[in-house]
Amino acid sequence: MDQTIQQYQQVMAVCREVFKNKMKDYGTAWRILRPESITDQIYIKARRIRSIEDKGVMKVDEDPRDEFIGIVNYSIIGLIQLGLGTSEDEIDPDSAIQLYNQYFQKALELMQAKNHDYEEAWRSMRISSYTDLILMKIKRTKQIEDNKGKTLVSEGVDANYLDMVNYAMFALIKTDFK
Repeated sequence: MDQTIQQYQQVMAVCREVFKNKMKDYGTAWRILRPESITDQIYIKARRIRSIEDKGVMKVDEDPRDEFIGIVNYSIIGLIQLGLGTSEDEIDPDSAIQLYNQYFQKALELMQAKNHDYEEAWRSMRISSYTDLILMKIKRTKQIEDNKGKTLVSEGVDANYLDMVNYAMFALIKTDFK
């Protein structure tokens, strides 16, 4: 488990650096996005990964690893937006990073709890299974969004975003630490 936490934190640092660099390029323009739009953005990335996995060929010069990083970062943006609400006003970069770190820490804690119970079963899974699980979580999220956030017995959108972070992190760990 210590190895998993160390690898998770190393990949987390990569995702955070991409987030910071994108923020330098674009600011926090993502603040205008509604959660449904964020879910669709994650869908586009996961669908592209699955297409590349199925076809074995890509024509755009961004590999699946870049898309998994995008899934992590958009999922965290989704969590931030659920917390703050949509706004045309951007937030300062330091506040954005603080929120980013807060939600990433929450994802790490969830991963540790589940990893304890499932005994690192994710390490025996194929990366394509993480892609499928992310796509399933997106479908669930869309259904919850279409139901205006109401569920009978299921967790909410936030729990699905956290799971998407962790599935993408597992793919990145398996990619980076073969």
